[in-house]
Amino acid sequence: MHLGEILWTVLIGFMLVGSVGFFLSIYNTLVEMKNNIARSWANIDVLLKQRHDELPKLVKVCEAYMQHERAIFDKLSEARGAVAKATTVGQRAQAENMVTAALGRFFAVAENYPDLKANQSFLALQQRISELENQIADRREFYNDTVTIFNTRIQQIPDMWVANGMSLQAAEWFKIEERDREDVQIDFKMTA
Repeated sequence: MHLGEILWTVLIGFMLVGSVGFFLSIYNTLVEMKNNIARSWANIDVLLKQRHDELPKLVKVCEAYMQHERAIFDKLSEARGAVAKATTVGQRAQAENMVTAALGRFFAVAENYPDLKANQSFLALQQRISELENQIADRREFYNDTVTIFNTRIQQIPDMWVANGMSLQAAEWFKIEERDREDVQIDFKMTA
């Protein structure tokens, strides 16, 4: 073999190894990003579970005071039922938004009950749920950032080629419904 043939063979070998390494690097990055989406959703799920565990306690404390507010309890119960039926991230996000809206109405109506507002159990549960809501909002933001980065990467060349080979699809954002952006309308009329 001549020196020129050896150099070309080595150069082609380096290019081949480099190309394989480059695509393996993309593959590994996409796998990591996909797993980060799952992990960030699991972190949200933990907080949502904690919130759902606190809701029956809150309802129990408030039922004696808010006897005339059956519609509020029904909305909260309906929202929790929707969460149980949700199977996709989009459905779960929509159901969780229903819970958030129902809780907002619930706490707004609770303002009309001074005895309830003074109840230590109610105050502790209200504070706990408010803390959970803030943590959920933070984790939702992290989840959506992770989804955005992943969705961008699987649409860019050359990552798109590897993503297509892996059958990766764009992930769903955890977003709120348009109706949830509207102001909550509360009717403070009490029926005796």
